[in-house]
Amino acid sequence: MIKAAMIGIVGVFLALQLKGSKPEFAVYLSIATSVLLLILAVGRLEVVVESVKLIQNSISVQTAYIQVLLKIIGITYISEFASDICKDAGYSTIAGQIGVFSKLSILAVSMPIITALMDTIQGFLAG
Repeated sequence: MIKAAMIGIVGVFLALQLKGSKPEFAVYLSIATSVLLLILAVGRLEVVVESVKLIQNSISVQTAYIQVLLKIIGITYISEFASDICKDAGYSTIAGQIGVFSKLSILAVSMPIITALMDTIQGFLAG
């Protein structure tokens, strides 16, 4: 965490220095810092995925549910990353559209779980 914080702080200070003279380079530096932090986060995400797989092996959970959960986590991280870069560059409208698209994507990916839940509820009500 200290490494990520230091990379972020140094990136911000350098971008602030460039913002006055070369604002376009400040945006590029901000994007590069964000990509570097994303690469660090991917390493942490691998640990989470491994832990989820261990949990899946320990208890009886269908593989499809775990896959949907991991897809939702991925969609969330990617959309947040892209949205923040767009906001940083001054394109908040595009950032908002990325947010809308990610929410619709999460809904689409989770539909099998929602339909399975509805089937279960219907089975309880009919039985």
